[in-house]
Amino acid sequence: MKTVTALGAASLAGTAGAAARAYDPTARLPIRITEVPFRRNSAGRQLMARIYQPEGEGPFPVLLDLHGGAWSRKDRLANEPMDRAIAAGGMLVVAIDLTLSGEAPYPANVLDASYGIRWLKWKAREWKGEPSTLGVLGSSSGGHVSLLLALRPRDARYNSIPLTEAPALDTTFGYLATRAPVSDPYARFLVSQKASKDDLVKASQAYFSPFENIHEGNPQEILDRREKVSTPPLLIMHGGADDHVLPANQKKFADAYRAAGGDVQFMLFDGAEHEWVAKPGPQTDRAHEVAKAFISRQLKAARNA
Repeated sequence: MKTVTALGAASLAGTAGAAARAYDPTARLPIRITEVPFRRNSAGRQLMARIYQPEGEGPFPVLLDLHGGAWSRKDRLANEPMDRAIAAGGMLVVAIDLTLSGEAPYPANVLDASYGIRWLKWKAREWKGEPSTLGVLGSSSGGHVSLLLALRPRDARYNSIPLTEAPALDTTFGYLATRAPVSDPYARFLVSQKASKDDLVKASQAYFSPFENIHEGNPQEILDRREKVSTPPLLIMHGGADDHVLPANQKKFADAYRAAGGDVQFMLFDGAEHEWVAKPGPQTDRAHEVAKAFISRQLKAARNA
């Protein structure tokens, strides 16, 4: 199984440009925030993109943020504190809305994210971004979506929404940073069922409809089945007290990803629950610093390759 650490030939065609300025995780640049329409989903809702653009000359490296919410709630604002923190180091961060399970089940939001990667490669220069540097950030269920695209960047189902303005662009990306990703949705379903977390049980059933899709669209089981996968460098930040996605299950996924050829940084945050980054505090601040340091390393490695 081959590790993919670059954007791929199809991505680079039409995106090569000036080298991005170095990312500085210690910087505190002013940020300009704007919003633009992203795409209209199958339910007729206008999905939006929130753009965190650092002040300065650029071009800046680029990051796409995919929100969590058990596939059924939240939007592009869910991860705003981390998006701001990362952008302040000199990163164009774009957070997009995803289709919710009440609008359409799996894989509708994966199609949104696939389109979003290609759309951002196409649009990045409008906001002083360098598309060849693109990475992805995914939290919780957004981490699930991002893992599917990391493993299966050329899946025809996931890439079925055409970007007519730039059809040569593909869905590969350079690295993936995640926070409490739902790397094994079936394991989380069983944990939720055992703990009588009815809201999470119902969220899984609504998203995976028919329910058998919980196995087909399962990153852990994709690796267990030894599918041919891509494995961009991966950061997993996980709460030691997470009772939604158990730390042992997350470590199992990290080990399987590494065995498939991937470079994985797995970090446990002692005492942190599933949504700890939504609350101010030392562990949230630490998560911001860990994510920025990981991103900086990946961008440096890509420049030196």
